[in-house]
Amino acid sequence: MSKPGFLSFSSSELMPQEEVLEVKTAKSDLKIGIPKETSFQEKRVPLTPDGVLLICDNGHDVIIESGAGEGANYTDADFSEAGAQIVYSPEEVYESDIILKVEPPSLKELDMMKHRQTLISALQLKAQKKSYFQKLMEKKVTAISFENMEDEDGIIPVVRSMSEIAGNTSVLVAAEYLSNANNGKGFMLGGVSGVPPTEIVIIGAGTVGTYAARTALGLGANVKVFDRSLSRLRRLQNTLSNMPIYTCVIQPKILEKALMRCDVAIGAIRSESGRTPCVVTEDMVSKMKAGSVIVDVSIDQGGCFETSELMSHTNPVFNKYDVVHYCVPNIPSRVSRTASFSLSNILGPVLLSIGEYGGVDEILHRNSGVRKGLYVCNGTLVNKPIGEWFDLPYTDAHLLFD
Repeated sequence: MSKPGFLSFSSSELMPQEEVLEVKTAKSDLKIGIPKETSFQEKRVPLTPDGVLLICDNGHDVIIESGAGEGANYTDADFSEAGAQIVYSPEEVYESDIILKVEPPSLKELDMMKHRQTLISALQLKAQKKSYFQKLMEKKVTAISFENMEDEDGIIPVVRSMSEIAGNTSVLVAAEYLSNANNGKGFMLGGVSGVPPTEIVIIGAGTVGTYAARTALGLGANVKVFDRSLSRLRRLQNTLSNMPIYTCVIQPKILEKALMRCDVAIGAIRSESGRTPCVVTEDMVSKMKAGSVIVDVSIDQGGCFETSELMSHTNPVFNKYDVVHYCVPNIPSRVSRTASFSLSNILGPVLLSIGEYGGVDEILHRNSGVRKGLYVCNGTLVNKPIGEWFDLPYTDAHLLFD
């Protein structure tokens, strides 16, 4: 009999016991295909050679169509030396298990996809047609939009990263068209001793506006930021607290006066749904100084200047009321190598996680951030806005994974 206060063990319990270990999901070897982008003026590539090296060093295969990196100044040799297999037709790329693209595939490219493949690309819902989603559903494809995936902090990293690039680049574009090199009025963006600094108005205090303001302030310009949201303006001021900056809630008369005095106006409003609100009227633009520059980053969603017209990287500007208008969508493609680096930094770890978890289905089960980008799962539409917009049957993703 055991003494009081002491635990009693049987002889079997005193025998050495087997250690119980967690059973992990078997690692999956991936075959990732990267076709050459066919969309107009898309120069980015979703994985850089460094990203390919990381993927291949972890036991996965990367198949890249010849010329896929040319827009970002990467050669086939760069990718081949990193471990990728170079192929010379898109059909060979589309034999892969996972298709990785920047732009969504065209209907012709969808025809090359196999049943039960995985597609990771942008979605660009407003540019799609019903037939695009019907084709994905027919082929039982699992489709993930990377511009809707979230990280562990609830941030959408691709959108944020591309917005940072667009904000920085918009100021550099304005500097180009203020200079004599592009028949501008010969101003340097910023200021030097004894010369008044350039005046810049930024409309929108989101990520694009914040990074545009930071770049402009760094060059020495006077910056005024307008937004409809007081909380966004407060956040921008806190972010740039060590820099002198003027902020104001959008009020037509105050905005008009600021535009009349400025040398550069940047449209940086992003709409959560639908078209970007047009907050600068044609009359306001007509009162701006001759030779001033408008960079409408919001043109991707329709533009926030009434005078904005959709332009291209090969024909980027037009003049109206003697004001230079730069209204080119997809500004990050203008700096395609930097943008490709950024995409690769985001998508590379996601691909590695897919392999570690044991496949796409497993990561969708276990990673809610990646699941945020899912819109078709093995042929089932799981995105409510798409279903309602195109009158297609859909299922709640939580019913499939919870």
